[in-house]
Amino acid sequence: MEQYKEDFIKFMVESDVLKFGDFTLKSGRKSPFFMNAGAYVTGAQLAKLGEDYAKAIYDKYGSDFDVLFGPAYKGIPLSVATVIAFDKLYGKEIRYCSNRKEMKDHGDVGILLGSKLKDGDKVVIIEDVTTSGKSIEETFPIIREQAKVEILGLMVSLNRCEKGKGDKCALDEIKELYGFETGAIVTMDEVKEYLHNREINGRVVIDDTIYAAIEDYFKIYGAVK
Repeated sequence: MEQYKEDFIKFMVESDVLKFGDFTLKSGRKSPFFMNAGAYVTGAQLAKLGEDYAKAIYDKYGSDFDVLFGPAYKGIPLSVATVIAFDKLYGKEIRYCSNRKEMKDHGDVGILLGSKLKDGDKVVIIEDVTTSGKSIEETFPIIREQAKVEILGLMVSLNRCEKGKGDKCALDEIKELYGFETGAIVTMDEVKEYLHNREINGRVVIDDTIYAAIEDYFKIYGAVK
């Protein structure tokens, strides 16, 4: 596994973003692991997170795009941190854009925060994690209604590697449905293999019991590859 992936996995654990135990997801599934990007709360954490996203986006999509779109709410700090990092790492000014949950009818009116979208813009969407694709289902028409843009793709931090609405993972379903590329900094398969019986800050994060629980979860919800 590439060094940056190992570093990112450790970063998620140390930031208390990736947890293991017994969780009920929004979808109703009972999961032995849970990721909460809202736990990135310090300047140092957000700076590193932005750099990790920027590197993954650059590797996947290059720098020939104009706007990084982060769906509300968690996508807002992700997009801001990443455009700052993109400028720092690659010297490229990328505009950030996010949506509001409700239309604003005074002052800075409209549904968007940050940059407006313009005809001809090339857009990359950034999210924390995609389980069912519901967020893109809501976000895609918002983007399309604003301007005639080209959506290059989506980048998330973790591919959970589980079924979306069908048998394939949500990222593959999004690619097939909307026709743009998808990518992730790391996959859950990489996470479980790297962390199995490995100590992080003096404790084993995924012991044999948790590893077995993850394997059992994937027997039910694992995506067809």
